[in-house]
Amino acid sequence: MNDLPSHRPTADSPADLGYAGLALDRCGEAREDAGFLAAAEADPAARMALFIGSRAVLRASGGGTLDPLFDRAQAEALGPVERTVFLGRDASGPVFAAHLDVGVETAVGRADDLALEDLRTVATDGRLSGPALALAGYAKSMLLWHERHGFCANCGARTAMRGGGWKRECPACGALHFPRTDPVVIMLVTHGDRCLLGRQPRFAPGMWSCLAGFVEPGETIEAAVRRETQEEAGVTVGRVAYALSQPWPFPSQLMLGLTAEALTEEITPDLDELEDARWFAREDVRQMLAGAHPKGWFAPPPAAIAHHLLRLFAQT
Repeated sequence: MNDLPSHRPTADSPADLGYAGLALDRCGEAREDAGFLAAAEADPAARMALFIGSRAVLRASGGGTLDPLFDRAQAEALGPVERTVFLGRDASGPVFAAHLDVGVETAVGRADDLALEDLRTVATDGRLSGPALALAGYAKSMLLWHERHGFCANCGARTAMRGGGWKRECPACGALHFPRTDPVVIMLVTHGDRCLLGRQPRFAPGMWSCLAGFVEPGETIEAAVRRETQEEAGVTVGRVAYALSQPWPFPSQLMLGLTAEALTEEITPDLDELEDARWFAREDVRQMLAGAHPKGWFAPPPAAIAHHLLRLFAQT
């Protein structure tokens, strides 16, 4: 069966889709210029997104919302700044990502005007959203890549950061290593007026979501949708169509949101992957999105791409 373009093309991400809508010029053509980077670091308007381990350091900005950016003086007042990565420029100036030493974690956690938070938490409760959440997710992915790639995969020697943090170079064998993004398909599989959802054991009680899985080497996204649906639920898929995408900084995925048409109805869930899988009527989905399902079922929050795939289905 031929793969057709989506019948619901979306030029832009929904405003409430998490980690999308980054408002930043990455300055890719200038990152190799040492003079450009030195000037960006010395710019009094430069700001930093700060992390301690995998958690973001955030400033209270009024109205219950948070701000991920600190000027240099604010950052250095918190403690030693480590592993600075150039992220780009916005309308106010250069933006960097950096780690703070873990030794300041207690002091940051006790500060009245600061929060040390996992990005999933602040995305779900809405304290960080829009371009600010997108920036924090971008910074987290870059810093974590450096943390996990300090040694050359070719020869094992310690590597050095280059290009403002956009590559690592091995001084022993000369190999260059670049930040990676792993593609993941997340699909809303439908059969008539019903859609296929699953539950993983780690989900909150009552939450159901779309099936998902990594794209494997040598595989198209359409083939990945069909393979993952067959493996996880035993359902055969035909037509696949693109809907929207989302950066997902846990640690660095690109979620490819797709719709797919099931050719079979019988479900045989892989209980090593899923706790359960079942078909849901359109009205079930509408109630789940509204948080009003009589059985207590609910959909992922708006920060998750699955929410928006389900919203498209509910609005059909």
